[in-house]
Amino acid sequence: MKQPILVLSVVLLALQGSAPFAQVGAQPPERCEQGTQTDGAIYLICLPEDRPWNGDLVIFAHGYVAFNEPIALPDLELPDGTLIPDLVNGLGYAFATTSYRVNGLAVLEGTEDVIDLVEVFSQLHGEPGRVYLTGGSEGGLVTALAVEQHPEVFDGGLAACGPIGDFRDQIDYWGDFRVVFDHFFPMLIPGSPVDIPDEVIENWDAIYAPAVSDAIEADPDATDQLLQVTGAPIDPKDPASVEETVLGLLWYNVFATNDGVDKLNGQPYGNRLRVYRGSDPDLLLNRTVARFSAEESALETIEKSYRTSGDLVSPLITLHTTGDPIIPYWHERAYRAKVAANGDSSFHVNIPVLRYGHCEFKNYELLVAFALLVFKSSGQELAGVRNVLPLERDWQAYASLAREYGAIR
Repeated sequence: MKQPILVLSVVLLALQGSAPFAQVGAQPPERCEQGTQTDGAIYLICLPEDRPWNGDLVIFAHGYVAFNEPIALPDLELPDGTLIPDLVNGLGYAFATTSYRVNGLAVLEGTEDVIDLVEVFSQLHGEPGRVYLTGGSEGGLVTALAVEQHPEVFDGGLAACGPIGDFRDQIDYWGDFRVVFDHFFPMLIPGSPVDIPDEVIENWDAIYAPAVSDAIEADPDATDQLLQVTGAPIDPKDPASVEETVLGLLWYNVFATNDGVDKLNGQPYGNRLRVYRGSDPDLLLNRTVARFSAEESALETIEKSYRTSGDLVSPLITLHTTGDPIIPYWHERAYRAKVAANGDSSFHVNIPVLRYGHCEFKNYELLVAFALLVFKSSGQELAGVRNVLPLERDWQAYASLAREYGAIR
């Protein structure tokens, strides 16, 4: 009988400037040990220090990192300053994470590296008792694929803010935003939306991101039409969210496109037959917007290796903000439909978070999702939550939401 393992991997980094997933952050606790996996990925392992280890393991699978960044451990600091290893160890679990062996599009390598990390941990500290996998953003797709394809390793997972519904549709969402942006703001970003010049990548922060900010501020009508056509979410109560959405989506086009073409064995974006609506006038937009055809080799790679099946034999909890501008909430509906088609709906629970932002969760929301995963997998309520939620208001919010989803009685 397989031993369950817990992989808790939720990236909670707010979009910061042009690099939403920069890896510069707080240093890991001194009690943690670092090393190198056989494929070159860097790992970090942390065991509880002030309480007994419960025998289970939590692995953090990180989100997207630009292809041109050095291989490094992910940022482990949550928005409120809490370190993820401290949160996990405070619940009595061991914690481990990996840099992955590559940056950029790393779904396949990331899946292999978190599986290998389980073996690394076992060699150093003995085989853990219970195994769950969770991840955020790109790590959310790593989680969903790993839970579907490797039930012999993982007893369940928590996939947060990930492109789990349809990876091809996610690529088209990013591509559509760029071509529609170019229609309303022509000549602002040089080069093709499907072939990014090195000069744009190298000078994004210094030249092009500021130019985009100035342009959308100078022409709010064009910006409104851009958002209407693409359906990219903003927070109506926060004017700054417009710039955050626009820069965030363009960042992914600039930094993910060329790397994606290389790793997907071709150019995956296509809008040849797309009809765009929401501009004034739509006829002009559809006549003049740049058109591209996806290469069959890339689509075959996506279909073979990057698309979830919704075929579950163990629990998968998903957590997603309804106003996510980078990886939209519609992924949750698409994934739910896949699970239902397989007759596996009892294994999947989605927790929608009514908020703007990519992976913008509060600690208690993460803990509820994790508690539900533990309960559905083991039949046990998550212990030690008060240890990591010292504020009474956070505990009350946790208890209320956990009861709503049946994570506690």
